[in-house]
Amino acid sequence: MGRISKRHELNVNGVVHEIEAETTTPLLFVLRNQLCLNGPKYGCGYGECGTCTIIIDGLAARSCTIPVGLAVNHEIITLEGLSDGGRLHPIQKAFVDAQAAQCGYCLNGMIMTIAALLDRNPSPNDAEIRNELRFNLCRCGAHYEILEAVRLAIASMAQTRSGTL
Repeated sequence: MGRISKRHELNVNGVVHEIEAETTTPLLFVLRNQLCLNGPKYGCGYGECGTCTIIIDGLAARSCTIPVGLAVNHEIITLEGLSDGGRLHPIQKAFVDAQAAQCGYCLNGMIMTIAALLDRNPSPNDAEIRNELRFNLCRCGAHYEILEAVRLAIASMAQTRSGTL
């Protein structure tokens, strides 16, 4: 028996998109191939590496393991959705300022994971940051710069909240 495509409505980065896909198609494939969003990357296909991380309903999640049919009626944010009118999100800016990239392949997962963390805990300590990032693989060894970028983002966001910027 052949597979059947179905129409789905997805709320991605604040815009509702009507897409056609099999219900079991990984959300990552729809985000990249149909919506042309290149933030989430294909890494392992098993939810192990973190390169495909998105935020869904406020939680960091691996889009390679989420069937598109289960993403309907949920708010999805990709790396592209963090910026505001072309202005980088403080986390994105901090990663640039700290030069927290070597090859850059892991950055989507790192940034999206930290964005979800800072939404629920605006002042995490180093142990909490490391714990959150422990399942995001970076083979280049930019770990110190990544930690520095998170600290910069925390400070920047705290200044914005207190109105000192």
